[in-house]
Amino acid sequence: REEDLRSRILDLTDGKGADVVYDPVGGDVFKASLRSIAFEGRILVIGFAGGEVPQIPANHLLVKNVDVIGFFWGAYKSRNRDRLVESIHQLVEWWKEGRLKPHISKTFPLKEGQKAIEYLLARKSTGKVVITIGDGQ
Repeated sequence: REEDLRSRILDLTDGKGADVVYDPVGGDVFKASLRSIAFEGRILVIGFAGGEVPQIPANHLLVKNVDVIGFFWGAYKSRNRDRLVESIHQLVEWWKEGRLKPHISKTFPLKEGQKAIEYLLARKSTGKVVITIGDGQ
């Protein structure tokens, strides 16, 4: 929120731009991502948590040979359940191997489940919100 996303991406990539952008936010974040994507980059549109569904200028896609792919994981439940199950197993394996390290924003005991939901609704989370079970809670 405090940095210019486009400038930061270009700084981190020595001016090349990002090869892949995972975008669950949309809006201004999508626009900055599109302006900072590398040649032949790919943007995965996951959602619109920011509230604004961006319009994609086709000329940007053409000039950089960029792919923009919409991805709604929930559709696999009814359209290709086997693929959904396979992908979950693969993600768990990567996590066990230490290849995936999800950012945990905050942890709540089960008895504070309502507080966890309020935390999410207040948009305070910057990662996963985890509810723990055990220790008599």
